[in-house]
Amino acid sequence: MRTHAGAQLTGTDPGQCDATAVRTVNGARAYVLLDGIGRREATHRWALAAARQIAGAAARRGDAAAGLRYVYSLHREDAARYGSEDKAAAVVAVKAPGRPLTVAWCGDARAYLMERGIAVRLTEDHNKRCVYPPTATYPYGGNRNHITSCLGSDATDEDRQRQYGHPAIETVTREVTGPCRLLLASDGVYEPHEDAGHCLFTECDGDELIPTVRDLVDLAVDTAVQTSRGLDPNRVYADNATALLADLTP
Repeated sequence: MRTHAGAQLTGTDPGQCDATAVRTVNGARAYVLLDGIGRREATHRWALAAARQIAGAAARRGDAAAGLRYVYSLHREDAARYGSEDKAAAVVAVKAPGRPLTVAWCGDARAYLMERGIAVRLTEDHNKRCVYPPTATYPYGGNRNHITSCLGSDATDEDRQRQYGHPAIETVTREVTGPCRLLLASDGVYEPHEDAGHCLFTECDGDELIPTVRDLVDLAVDTAVQTSRGLDPNRVYADNATALLADLTP
């Protein structure tokens, strides 16, 4: 019986730079989603390799933060030494039987837990909207599309803490007390749903994972297109949209 499924669309972008990976080691299963920055085919290949690398590292360690930090440090050293065009927001979740769910992230890819009829967001975005929230003077706040941390950066936790008030990587642990669903999503998925007021729990509550996650991504792109067309018919836009949906047990 399938316990996880992913789906992705390019939206109106000319290329796909997102990637997902799932890996199980000694009962610990790691779920990874990367939202690649840019439109280069090379970035897509890099994101696919990095997602698999993180999934393996996190599953072997049985911990999302340990896996992400290990791979982040490898790419940080390369970026500091050689520079790099390849970057991505990353979110990782690890669940092993009888152990809490661990989640780690850098950037604005999100993790949600579907429980008790609501979608509980487990991550806090690393972007300028969160660093500079809306105020009466600046009602829109910072740019939510300008992320403040990412895989492929040469920044340390201390660098990001000084500059933006959060570390390069954050983590959270959550007890799973009963069967529930985990959603990892790029901003191309959650932003259109959130902006339109859609209920993510409802959108993720289908009986079968594959059609449910495909419908979630399809609706995100359709909603983004319709919203952008309403703002400016000459600038219709939908971002790469990627989601990974998994059934979890305690």
